[in-house]
Amino acid sequence: MSLTPLDIHNKEFSRRLRGYDEDEVNEFLDQVIKDYESVIRENKEMKNQLMAMQERLDHFMNIEETLSKTIIVAQEAADEVKINAKKEAELIVKESEKNADRIINDALGKSRKIALEVEELKKQASIYRTRFRSLVEAQLELLKHDGWESLEKREPSLETREAY
Repeated sequence: MSLTPLDIHNKEFSRRLRGYDEDEVNEFLDQVIKDYESVIRENKEMKNQLMAMQERLDHFMNIEETLSKTIIVAQEAADEVKINAKKEAELIVKESEKNADRIINDALGKSRKIALEVEELKKQASIYRTRFRSLVEAQLELLKHDGWESLEKREPSLETREAY
């Protein structure tokens, strides 16, 4: 059990012969009481300050913990965004490759179709030229025969003259 300033103040000492000077002892005890009260007051202030500092420390530790959790959550979110962006980029690349393949295949199909049509047109042109040449040659052959000359030399008949 600790002493209080009141305990010191109320303390009575037994008297003896040739004892201490009572006034001097009382004066000393008064000084001890003042110093002890001062120490108790300082101790209370220190405890109050310690409690305030402890509360601030707890507050800052809570803030630190919250910030730490926030940083972890933010890092996880950033990682998730990065992973999703990578997946999306891969999907876009795959889709682009599919579209490119489709476009190339369509172009190749059209190119083949046009090449076939060109070949068909070349064949038809060749056939037309051959037929036209045959027709022209046949007409030239007809013109070369004497039949034309005899027709030109003959006099028109009465029937044809009356028609004129």
